[in-house]
Amino acid sequence: MPRRFRAPLLATLGLLTLSACVSFGGKPPPFLLTLDADAAPVAGAARTASEAATLTILIPTAPQKLRTTRIPVQQDGASVAYVKDAQWVEAPQRLFQRLISETVAARSGRVVLDEGQYLTAPGEQLAGQLMEFGVDARTGEAVVVYQAMLVSAGGKSITQRRFEARENLGGVVEAKPVGAALTRAANKVAVDVAEWLGS
Repeated sequence: MPRRFRAPLLATLGLLTLSACVSFGGKPPPFLLTLDADAAPVAGAARTASEAATLTILIPTAPQKLRTTRIPVQQDGASVAYVKDAQWVEAPQRLFQRLISETVAARSGRVVLDEGQYLTAPGEQLAGQLMEFGVDARTGEAVVVYQAMLVSAGGKSITQRRFEARENLGGVVEAKPVGAALTRAANKVAVDVAEWLGS
C-alpha cells in the first residue's frame, strides 16, 4: 500500500475502534414531561406581607433514585427500573417545589417565596423530603410521598407532617400516562399541603 494512503487509513480505523467503545450520549426522548399546577395565583394581583408573615418554600431533598430526570419504577423492595422514554424537563424536586409554591399562593393568599427570592428574613420556611415520586409496580400506581417540615419564623418551633397521594395506572406504564398520573397525585399533595398551612 502506498505510504500516502496508509496514515489516513490507520486514523480512520482508530476512530472506528474508539467509537465502538465510547458512547457520546443516548438517544434523546421524543418529548419531555413537566408538572402543571391545577391552581395558580391570579396574574396582576398584588400581595403585601411583613417579613414574619411570608412563607419560603424550599426545594425538598430526595433519595438517590429521584435525583435524576427519569421516572423510577419500584419493582420490589430491592430493585428499581425506569419508565422507558420518560424524562422530566428538570429535576422532579424543583418541579414539585414550584407546584407547591403556586398552589399554596393561589389557595392561601400568602406571600410565597422560594429560597432564591428572600432578601432578609425568610419568615416561615417549608422544607422537607420528596420520598416517592414514581411508579409502584407492586400496586400499579403512581405515587407521591412528601415529608413536610414547617419551621416557624425565627426557628422557634418545627412541625412535621407526611402527605401521600396515589393514582391508578390501569396497567399502563408508559411515559405520558405516568407523567399525567404523577401530575394528578402531585396536585393532590399540593392541595393538602396548602390546606394544612392555611389551618
